[in-house]
Amino acid sequence: MNHFLLFYEFVPDYMERRAPLRNEHLKLAWEAQARGELVLAGAYADPADGSAALFRAESAETVERFAAGDPYVRAGLVKRWHVRKWTTVVGDAASNPVRPAV
Repeated sequence: MNHFLLFYEFVPDYMERRAPLRNEHLKLAWEAQARGELVLAGAYADPADGSAALFRAESAETVERFAAGDPYVRAGLVKRWHVRKWTTVVGDAASNPVRPAV
């Protein structure tokens, strides 16, 4: 399994427009979390102009499929998004743990 980061860049009026879509967005996210795909996610603070999410999956396709189905993306609240593979090397959940030589 690999780690991927999903980055969203929100439109300027995101906070005003998200209310009718938030429950569906959160449902999608919690379902991905229950499947073991979504590890952590949340919006940036001060200002809330984007968000980041950490996924654990075999390929970026899982993350891209999530974004394509996200009501925030479909309704135009996200002006740009992209996925980056993240090579994690330190931590209990690292996908490629590397320990220092002793």
